[in-house]
Amino acid sequence: MAKGAGRRRIYLMRHGHVDYFKPDITDPREVPLTDEGRRQAEAARDALQHIHFDIAVCSGLPRTRETAEIILAGNESPPELEVARGLEELKSGWIKAKTREELAARLAYSFDDAHEPGALFLPEGEAFAGAERRIIRAFDDLVLLEDWRSALVVAHEGVNRIALGWACGGGLKTIGAFEQDLCCVNLIDIDVTPAEIGEGLQIERMVIKAVNVTPYDFVKKGLSLSSLEHLFDVDFGGPRPPHPEK
Repeated sequence: MAKGAGRRRIYLMRHGHVDYFKPDITDPREVPLTDEGRRQAEAARDALQHIHFDIAVCSGLPRTRETAEIILAGNESPPELEVARGLEELKSGWIKAKTREELAARLAYSFDDAHEPGALFLPEGEAFAGAERRIIRAFDDLVLLEDWRSALVVAHEGVNRIALGWACGGGLKTIGAFEQDLCCVNLIDIDVTPAEIGEGLQIERMVIKAVNVTPYDFVKKGLSLSSLEHLFDVDFGGPRPPHPEK
């Protein structure tokens, strides 16, 4: 068997809870975990403490770095945390909203039409097609250029949705269906074989073993809100808010 070939597992996580609306926040990219977010990460740390990670990767933004560091603190011999800038969250555009409720309602539908030609992550935001290429390239580099068996990857909601769309073969058309609660864990198994043409490796197949597992609430008894409602501290009284344009 070629070096690096075989089955690999990615423990793909979203970062823990943050507060984008604190008065002292001037750059939402730099927002840290809240106390709640740290508790969520500690629950994930306890759930994953017996997993040996060969590599650990985050997007480099503070909320993913802090989440990953808390989780790795539970491992006896954790790997050094690496940064993959290609896994940064989709670059958002701008929308005008008078209230949190209105902003959350608009964001709730931001992934539904991602597969449409020219679709952007909010007006003037990053094109979904370009983000998909960036994110898949980062995962390809991770899977095919390094030799490992188990990886911790801590990223963001949009990144994880695109990664799960890639893994299931459905692409951007499917990403609206993949809810990503805060500090959730997804498991993706990837079979890697020698490349059929030339040297190196190729991805033979991918299997999603688990989606959106929340160690701080395994059966989601206290997670009736969507992750977006949770972040914005709003409750629309159901799984989806009214569409803001209807």
